[in-house]
Amino acid sequence: MRVRTDSHGGHGWERETGGPPGRAPSAARAWARAAHPVPVLVVTGLTVCLAVSMGHSPGSAALVALAVFAGQLSVGWLNDLVDAARDARAGRLAKPVAQGRLAPASVAGMVLGSALLATGLTALCGRRAALAHLLALVSAWVYDLGVKATAWSVLPYLVSFGLLPGVVTFALPGSPAPPPWLVVSGALLGCAAHFVNTLPDLADDARVGVRGLPHRLGAAGSRVAAALALLGSALALAGAARLGGALGLLALAAAALTTVAGLLWLGSGRGGVRLAFPTVLLVAALEMGLLLTAGLPSGAAG
Repeated sequence: MRVRTDSHGGHGWERETGGPPGRAPSAARAWARAAHPVPVLVVTGLTVCLAVSMGHSPGSAALVALAVFAGQLSVGWLNDLVDAARDARAGRLAKPVAQGRLAPASVAGMVLGSALLATGLTALCGRRAALAHLLALVSAWVYDLGVKATAWSVLPYLVSFGLLPGVVTFALPGSPAPPPWLVVSGALLGCAAHFVNTLPDLADDARVGVRGLPHRLGAAGSRVAAALALLGSALALAGAARLGGALGLLALAAAALTTVAGLLWLGSGRGGVRLAFPTVLLVAALEMGLLLTAGLPSGAAG
């Protein structure tokens, strides 16, 4: 792979390790950006909310969240590492590996290190939690390594987000299984995230040979798929027998329906496309808020 040089000449990653002290903040930002910070923080936040709602102690919740955080770092860094050549051809300035600000060998080391840390931390939560987390990570890594460019691109999102509740519940005493409705809701939320996250980059991806399911369905088809998945996620959660609170359910239903309407009718413009992902995050936040309000005692998690 050919590494680009910046305006001062030389490889950016060479100055990252050997340059003046003033370069340190820039290097830190490059590492953070290469990790895809928004998905990392969102998935970690969802994990914290699930852990609290299911009755984890503060220490146990922190352990599970740290494991998921480390795993998400490995997924983000691997994504930028694998896509570096394509990102460089597409001229994506926000990609530190493609722009030569991070050494590929260093990124590969961080991918491996964060993956080992993630699996090691989850192993402290029990065998079933560790297995669920490993399967979720393998699914995400497979996406990074090539499934993203196939018609099966949504499958890793379904698998990984569907397994996330299991990572949390299996870490509880007795390793209870997650309730099926929560698995379905998580999987469909991941499906919606895949479609809306891809929408802004459909044209750029197509130019560099990426043809995942959203690219094959097109912008309109992807908006419909995202809307249906998001509505299904909200309905699966709202339909759970042990979740009470009419006001919370109404708020969730209203937000889901509003988001669906926005995706279907208001998402065709560039601004609407950019707002699609934040609206999905809003519904996810309301779902987590409903779980936190209702609570899921550990004995009822199965």
